[in-house]
Amino acid sequence: MGGFIAAALAFPTALFSFALVVVVGYWLLMLLGGLGFDALHGGHGVGHAGHVGHVGHVGHTGHVGHGGQAGQAGQAGDVGHGAGGHAGRGGHGTGDHGTHHHGGVLGALGLGGVPVTVAVSLLVALAWFVSLAGTVLTSGAPARGGVFAVALVSSWAGTRLLVRPLSRLFPEDRPATRGDFVGRVCVIRTGRVTAEFGQAEVTAEDGSTATVQVRALTDEPGLAAGRTALIFDYDADGEHFLVAPFDPAALPGT
Repeated sequence: MGGFIAAALAFPTALFSFALVVVVGYWLLMLLGGLGFDALHGGHGVGHAGHVGHVGHVGHTGHVGHGGQAGQAGQAGDVGHGAGGHAGRGGHGTGDHGTHHHGGVLGALGLGGVPVTVAVSLLVALAWFVSLAGTVLTSGAPARGGVFAVALVSSWAGTRLLVRPLSRLFPEDRPATRGDFVGRVCVIRTGRVTAEFGQAEVTAEDGSTATVQVRALTDEPGLAAGRTALIFDYDADGEHFLVAPFDPAALPGT
């Protein structure tokens, strides 16, 4: 036991031993529920959408915000807030702040695809194990310096090998876009829908709803208030969705 402690506190293992204590402490807190699930993702975020806001008069998708109801879209080209940041005009609400688990330095090293905490934990654990083994097997400053270099390279190679299968457990969140509404059924909320006027309510994949600007290619008597319609396209120039009459009850098997 004394030899193990001496090796763990000797150079270069000591450099990784203190980091390993931090890593173990972090995961113990996670296990005990001391940190929220979001911390597992290293602070990255695409906002947890609550209710997508109402669309303004020019047909914009509302702000997609954190866990609550987002604000209303009013100006042309504004797509709402993402996770912690503002997207530019016509941009997607992907937040500008927070750590994204596919980017940054770790991504450049080939360690992207998993949360930062997972990648760093693997790096520290592998480096500590390799340096501990090297410390036990070698002596002298030059040899220990070589062990330090081998530990760094080995931990990077091992982590890179492990994150590939692990990345399947952490799929990247995709920001909400206007195109997500295409193909969905909506409910007309105005008295009629023409080539120049119309609004409808559509339900997003997460169950939230939004009021969007809709247009019809031709005058359709079936596009009246309370009737259902199918969103089949999005006009980026006019910033509105194109709809056609649709009756879900007419589908086979319904």
